Amino acid sequence: MIKLYVHPLSGHAHRARLFISLIGLDADIIELDLAKGEHKTPAFLALNPFGQVPVLEDGGTVIADSTAILVYLAKAYAPKGWLPEDAAGAAGVQRWLSVASGEIAYGPCAARLVTVFGAKFDAEEVIARAHSILQRIDAELAGRQWIAADHPTIADVALYSYIARAPEGNVDRFRYHNVTAWLARIEALAGFHPFQKTPVGLADVA
Repeated sequence: MIKLYVHPLSGHAHRARLFISLIGLDADIIELDLAKGEHKTPAFLALNPFGQVPVLEDGGTVIADSTAILVYLAKAYAPKGWLPEDAAGAAGVQRWLSVASGEIAYGPCAARLVTVFGAKFDAEEVIARAHSILQRIDAELAGRQWIAADHPTIADVALYSYIARAPEGNVDRFRYHNVTAWLARIEALAGFHPFQKTPVGLADVA
């Protein structure tokens, strides 16, 4: 049985859980209580010395890092298409996986960390970063359905969670109409698993 270690409010963990659900993979979802330090126990640190979720355990294979987990699952278990095999297609997906680990992490993710977890970031700075990347993604989605191909890929999965919950970090994403439509397309996919909401930030008016 595949095991996925998560925290329900972690967007990084949600990426992996969402993809597992989208591809209909049977997995044991193990929620860690971060407040109790369950991610810092010797047993968990043996899986991921960084003490971070998510972690995927598939028999003797252990994968840490959310985008690495997406790549592993796409290669090992997903139908073809989620990670294109051709060089240009694979590179197109990788471009957006890098954005998920970079601009998304330092923008909408960081803004949400301020309100949900009390992180000590400059709120104005990270909100501005969030709008910068949302503007770029909105422009990228003009005239297309999905971010990296003519069908959903793990790039869409990687970007979804923190953009969907950007309002919790006081980031008004509702002005980005292409992004809003794209989020709705992801949420309409068979097997979609929602990201747990919190009451902080802006009202979800979409």
